[in-house]
Amino acid sequence: MSAVVASELVLADAESLQDLGRYAARARALDADGAVRLQAVGLVLASWVGVLPGSGLLGVGTTIGLRTSELATPADLDVIVPLAAVSDRVAHPGERPVLPVPPMTVKAAWAAVSPPRSGWQPVGVMSAEALQRSASEGIAEVADGTPEGAGAHAVAALREQVWRRPMTNTALEAAVPAALAFAAYALGFLSPRTEAALATSGRWIRLTTPAGHALTRR
Repeated sequence: MSAVVASELVLADAESLQDLGRYAARARALDADGAVRLQAVGLVLASWVGVLPGSGLLGVGTTIGLRTSELATPADLDVIVPLAAVSDRVAHPGERPVLPVPPMTVKAAWAAVSPPRSGWQPVGVMSAEALQRSASEGIAEVADGTPEGAGAHAVAALREQVWRRPMTNTALEAAVPAALAFAAYALGFLSPRTEAALATSGRWIRLTTPAGHALTRR
């Protein structure tokens, strides 16, 4: 069966569609006006979202999330659409697990610095508990260090400082930015008593769990 340029995406089942909706909701909690890149090739849908912005020409610190879903019908698609539009469509499902592709496309700065598809080298594993602890500590540090009435620039500077800092006690040779722990935690990729695999490729480092991938640019 050949793929066609999709106007709708037919998920494998209703649970897959609802999982996509929950993923979009978590990403919207990070950025209410955020976007998702929907890339469908054959029977696989890759959904990319922005977690933390990068800076400079190289986009250092850009942190994104990736979750894949199985499709029931092959598709060919690569668009960036508002998260809100995806959430709205998943909130009103029909009899079939279908996501109508939102007609309005948007731009997202993080999409301009896509990670490589190959060349990844494993560097070790971390427990979900260690990652959640790192994320919780960083969230508390940002909250405690942001006084009432602080300007947007001050908040952004503190977040950048906290999340670009390497995690401690990882027992890994590669420095692992705390941004990966934050992304995996915020997007719901961490489950108790599981491990996350870490790999690097060029300037990118990737954290992978059964639920999805978090990637950051160093």
